[in-house]
Amino acid sequence: MVEAALERRGGLDEALGAAALAGLDPRDRGFARMTAMTVLRRLGQIDRALGARLQKPPPPPVVALLRLGAAQALYMDVPDFAAVSTTLALAEARGDTRPFKGLINGVLRGLLREPPVFDPETLAPAWLFARWRAAYGGETAQALAAAIADEPATDLTLRDPAEAETVAAQVEGRVLAGGGVRAGLKGDLSGWPGFAEGRWWVQDAAAAVPARLLAVRPGETVLDLCAAPGGKTLQLAAAGGRVTAVDRSAPRLRRLAENLARTGLEAEVVAQPAETWEDPRKFDAVLLDAPCSATGTFRRQPDVLWAARPADIAKLAEVQARLLDAAADRLKPGGRLVYCVCSLEPEEGEAQIEAVLRRRPDLRRDPVAPGEAGAPAASRTPDGDLRILPRHAEGGIDGFFVSRLQIS
Repeated sequence: MVEAALERRGGLDEALGAAALAGLDPRDRGFARMTAMTVLRRLGQIDRALGARLQKPPPPPVVALLRLGAAQALYMDVPDFAAVSTTLALAEARGDTRPFKGLINGVLRGLLREPPVFDPETLAPAWLFARWRAAYGGETAQALAAAIADEPATDLTLRDPAEAETVAAQVEGRVLAGGGVRAGLKGDLSGWPGFAEGRWWVQDAAAAVPARLLAVRPGETVLDLCAAPGGKTLQLAAAGGRVTAVDRSAPRLRRLAENLARTGLEAEVVAQPAETWEDPRKFDAVLLDAPCSATGTFRRQPDVLWAARPADIAKLAEVQARLLDAAADRLKPGGRLVYCVCSLEPEEGEAQIEAVLRRRPDLRRDPVAPGEAGAPAASRTPDGDLRILPRHAEGGIDGFFVSRLQIS
């Protein structure tokens, strides 16, 4: 599972749905997920601890077992003997790892005797931590890195915000600024009150802000570019917009279609690349949630930090610039555009807006008011954009950049 996530073969969620896990009961499946997430959240520290006790790297399958054992031994509520014995049992089950049982036993018992102590910055890849320190300063970079280890709560966006207090009580949670709910329940959300009736969908509190900033009025035409998996599409439809959702990935759009059916909301769904979609229509409002490095989602997807490479950011920035121009071309005169990325990297956020404003004199920034749309007040930049950081909200929040523009 961990290897699949790190190699970007569909990520952790796809790995957890693999046939190899299909036979596990819910308890064992939950433990497998918890162990994999602990490895990914603590990978920087685990690999440092293992590296200090290994003269040379063992074969990848052995490294995988050592990571799983170290996660249980150091960071999970697992008895010491169980952390070692279960890892050795896994090693015994495979011919390519069986000869390394002595090594695995020695390394794990050594970690238990002398548990390592690390600074928070070791939770992040070194190159990313250096970027965060350069962009935000040492204190904020340390806070970002420390948040990698935290398990996030589940945030819900409601089809009808007037039901927020009722839903919050049902899921043992609390109402958030902007009208969402942070759930207190754990486990399979398909059994939670309101799910089957389509009264809500899962969406981080930060991810819910961009669609609210469009302030869609009933009957307006709205284009959601790069729409999958569709949380923002649902928001725009719930606000009364006549929504067209465009995304290049037909498989990812199937999840959007399922959620539209569950919630009873409507949208036109188009499986086409946003840049080359041939359609003459212009729209009152456009939302562009552009493809990005996704480094702001590490609370829920810690694998993104380790799968990312420095060159990815520059490549993605080129795509984002093209998409911004394509989005602006879809606007009616006086129309509004919200651009957002779930990235902590300035090249994908602030730099994109400065560049498009230089390229496009027909665009101007429409500043966000402090606290508007439920955004944390601390996230507003001097220019009126939003740079949302995890520590800007009690209990954490995903990292996002958001800017609202208007065309002449």
